Parts: sequence; C-alpha cells; structure tokens
Amino acid sequence: MSTSPAESAPQVRLIDKILAFGALGLAAAAVLCFLAIIIGTAAGMTQEDYAVGAWPIIAAIPMWGLPLAFVMIITLLIMSFIRKGRAAKRS
Repeated sequence: MSTSPAESAPQVRLIDKILAFGALGLAAAAVLCFLAIIIGTAAGMTQEDYAVGAWPIIAAIPMWGLPLAFVMIITLLIMSFIRKGRAAKRS
C-alpha cells in the first residue's frame, strides 16, 4: 500500500488529453482509409480512378496521419516524463 496521498500525483492536463485523443483519432482514420483503399483496389479500381473525387484525400490521410499521430504520441510521452520528473524533484 502506498502511504503518499493521491494529490501528489501529477494532474492530467487538457493538452495531454488533446494529444492522446487526437493521435488515436488520426491513427484510426488512417487505418480506415487504408482499408478503404485496399477494398477499392480489390473491387477493381485502377490507379486513374484514385485521382478523382474524394480518393486523393483518402489516400493522403494514411500518408500524413500515421506519422503525425506518431509525433503526437512521442510529444505526449516526453511531456509526461518532464512533468513526472518535476513532480519527483518537488517531493
């Protein structure tokens, strides 16, 4: 059992929640768009078909979303380490 009170634990800030849920949303959207591209290819779409309509955006989401989600998770991790380190110095 821990003898330290729960109030000494670092608080979760709004920016942490935004980064966590933003990364989760981007990664989920990227996976869904990737699956849409796979299904479209299996349905017989050609490379020229992906150049019209919403397909360029659907193709760009996995290309930009996954790396951005990774950067957001790394940023969240670094911020968490810094916050916990500062909390440990204070106590």
